[in-house]
Amino acid sequence: MTRIVVLGGGFGGMEAIRVLEQRLGDRSDVELLLISDKNYVLFTPLLPQVASSLVEPRHIVQPIRDIRGGRRFRFRRDRVERIDLAARRVHLAEGVVDYDRLVIALGGVTPTFNIPGVESHALEYKALEDAILLRDHLIDLAEHADHEPDAATRRRMLTVCVVGGGYTGVELIAELRDFFASYVVARYRGIEPGDFRLLLLEAGPEILRGVHPTLAEKARRRLSGQGIEIRTNTRVTRVAPGAVEVHGGGEPIEAGLTVWAAGVKGHPTLAGLPVERDRLGRILVNGHMRLPGHPEVYGVGDAVTVEARPQASIPIIPAALAHARLAAENIVADLAGRPPETIEFAPKGMLVSLGEKHAVVEVMGVRFSGYPAWLFWNAVHLYKLVGLRKQLQVALDWSLARWFPRDSAIMREPPRCAVCAHTPPARRDAA
Repeated sequence: MTRIVVLGGGFGGMEAIRVLEQRLGDRSDVELLLISDKNYVLFTPLLPQVASSLVEPRHIVQPIRDIRGGRRFRFRRDRVERIDLAARRVHLAEGVVDYDRLVIALGGVTPTFNIPGVESHALEYKALEDAILLRDHLIDLAEHADHEPDAATRRRMLTVCVVGGGYTGVELIAELRDFFASYVVARYRGIEPGDFRLLLLEAGPEILRGVHPTLAEKARRRLSGQGIEIRTNTRVTRVAPGAVEVHGGGEPIEAGLTVWAAGVKGHPTLAGLPVERDRLGRILVNGHMRLPGHPEVYGVGDAVTVEARPQASIPIIPAALAHARLAAENIVADLAGRPPETIEFAPKGMLVSLGEKHAVVEVMGVRFSGYPAWLFWNAVHLYKLVGLRKQLQVALDWSLARWFPRDSAIMREPPRCAVCAHTPPARRDAA
């Protein structure tokens, strides 16, 4: 029996197991096992809309067992502790699994670049829990600011600083602007249009690196025209409670909330592997998606960088899907005694939402922006959602948002609220 294990239930892991199931699902001598610490697939492109209360969190996740249906591959929810390459064994929180072929698709994490205060005073923005936590913090800030009599204090409370001018940071800041402008100002009587402030900080010379310069400039003009402050060549040196310090000195930027969305680095679980990695800690694989020296191990997605192929190493969803398909096909080829194929990937387009009714899009060399691009963005992402049920739920969320207000109920007390920290909690047994 040949056991093929896939680690990770994100886009890369699910694509790998899908292709393996398709090609090897009818073979009784092959066992397929998917392991992930989450029992669902997260549709990350819609995370900003969760933070802005436009889409319900459960509508952008699909349980893996529902996707699995009647298929042959097994799923195990468990956390990977370490990988023993010599013994061909994966150590999990609840046991050990041996493998004959292994696909590592654990994804990446957001790097802090060893900047003081990021872990303590900034919110991460990578997982579903991060988007929900950010949502609750935003609403909590609005609740406090609504009855704050001092205008300067109110504006400081409602200042949100997003660090990172890539796809994630740009789409998030655009959604937050819609949330404040269309919902908070309209529903909170103590908050005026000029009371909220949104900043996007980027260490590099431009936002949306990798996007065609024409579209990147259109995106910048659009965001700036909506009152979003964009600061490029601005490297954060420290995140403090209620403030962000940047290179060059000067006064710290006061902020009620700081969101860290700066880049991708390798998964910390893979830090102990005795393999070569890039400067961001991503493990190096060759053009066949194999780990050098371990031809039975494949790596895909944000967890890896492809040797001498920078275009194929960009941490975007299409690259992860291409990695996964090739890794799965090469496993099939290996079992059949055929030579492996080599990755040939280059981005064929990009889609960036700039909030309600606006986006910039490049597809097969065709570039356009504005309302048509926004409609195209919506159609593509709706199509890519896993399952008809989720497609209908998200489409309904979008439709209802045209007629009804967003849901501003705080589901849990935000743990990092500076105002709440100074307020003694009410006794539950109080009369």
